[in-house]
Amino acid sequence: MERIKLGEICEIVSGSTPKTDITEYWDGNIDWITPAELTDETYIIRESQRKITHTAVQNTGLRPFPKDTVILSSRAPIGKVAIAGKEMYCNQGFKNLICSDRIDHRYLYWYLKGHTDYLNALGRGATFKEIPKKIVENIEIPLPSLDEQMNCSNILKKCWDLILVHKEQIELYDKLVKARFVEMFGDPIINEKRWKRVVMGDICEIGSSKRIFEKEYVASGVPFYRTKEIVELSRGCEISTELYITRERFEELKEKYGVPVENDLLISAVGTIGIIWVVDGKQDFYFKDGNLIKIDASTAFDSLYMKYLLEKLIENYKNKMSTGTAYSALTISGLKEMVAYDVPISLQKRFAAFAQQVERLKSTTKKSLAKLQTLQKSLMQQYFIQPK
Repeated sequence: MERIKLGEICEIVSGSTPKTDITEYWDGNIDWITPAELTDETYIIRESQRKITHTAVQNTGLRPFPKDTVILSSRAPIGKVAIAGKEMYCNQGFKNLICSDRIDHRYLYWYLKGHTDYLNALGRGATFKEIPKKIVENIEIPLPSLDEQMNCSNILKKCWDLILVHKEQIELYDKLVKARFVEMFGDPIINEKRWKRVVMGDICEIGSSKRIFEKEYVASGVPFYRTKEIVELSRGCEISTELYITRERFEELKEKYGVPVENDLLISAVGTIGIIWVVDGKQDFYFKDGNLIKIDASTAFDSLYMKYLLEKLIENYKNKMSTGTAYSALTISGLKEMVAYDVPISLQKRFAAFAQQVERLKSTTKKSLAKLQTLQKSLMQQYFIQPK
């Protein structure tokens, strides 16, 4: 198959930013995009968050790119890609590809989307990486006939549409459970159902773990979880555990201090705050002190009910702590002082049964999603020869 440089089949243009201190340049009706507006789900972008004026275009010499231009972020971050749904402008964080009649713009979109790691490897710069225009021009891609390009694009788009449907379905399942929680118990911040107030520290055993030092890590043994692994587990993903402690050390900790057991709750407390995983008891593990807070399972409350309650309480806690700046951490003392409500355990169990039923449906959808994502990767490998 013919391989050809992008500079031979595309015109590559960059953008710029009108001076932000000139008010006449902003809040107009002309679309001007930045890399932050592109997500992994973006396919066609038709509108920008910020708008510029005709004065900005006239006075700064900004050049538009036409509909169907393939938009590629070249810094902060590298590799985000979309298709322009109309004539637009952009800032200097892009290298945009105006396609000739030799290449289908959708084919180029899928090619770039499947080579994010390769594009990042092309970045240059010490302070922050950026792909220079010259390097983009010299990227070689396989170029089949236009009919083949369009066939490839159509198949990948159909697969992508199914992936998005599955992702949306998973989000709807989450919203359904949260809506059921509010229906049964009301908003725990407002407490319109007038439940008796209780302090978390009075109904839960809240703590963390004993410190594990870096020198105690081993190549294999009992998994040692940090925030990253708890976030993955809470999302139902495969964990990417890289750290372990010895079985002997785990048994020592278990005997002296106890270790997480089924239905305990682990809560991320630093960085990504408030992600909660209900321990499933499938395997032994230990966890990082400071980064994670543990709530012991209890007959006084249902763990699944407590998870959804805490998600709301912690979100309110974060909002209060932020006060215009980034909050730093969730503390054990802060969690103990949170106000919850004395809800009958029978109602908690009823909610948990509903949530578990929805979780089973969500799990089935996630499995289908994983198969579609695997299929998409396989198709990309089939259609696109890896760059040299």
